[in-house]
Amino acid sequence: MKREQNQVLTTKEFDKRFDNNEDISEYLDFSKTQSLEDFEKDRFKVRKVNVDFPEYIIKLLDKEAQKIGVTRQSIIKVWIAERLKEELKFSLNT
Repeated sequence: MKREQNQVLTTKEFDKRFDNNEDISEYLDFSKTQSLEDFEKDRFKVRKVNVDFPEYIIKLLDKEAQKIGVTRQSIIKVWIAERLKEELKFSLNT
């Protein structure tokens, strides 16, 4: 956080100002931010990865995928996305 008139703004003070809807932009470093437009662009980029699974996991994945009528790849993508979403929620709350 930036200094305010030679004083250090503590995290507690920063949070208090934020909670009071005060303008805190002068204390933020925007030099490494990513625009929403850039984020959305990256969101739809696709990269191929290879993952090796034991045979029993592939059989279980296929069984689950067949049960809900999707491909193995689809169920893997959905499950990983769901887990990452949960991890993100957890990391934001800690």
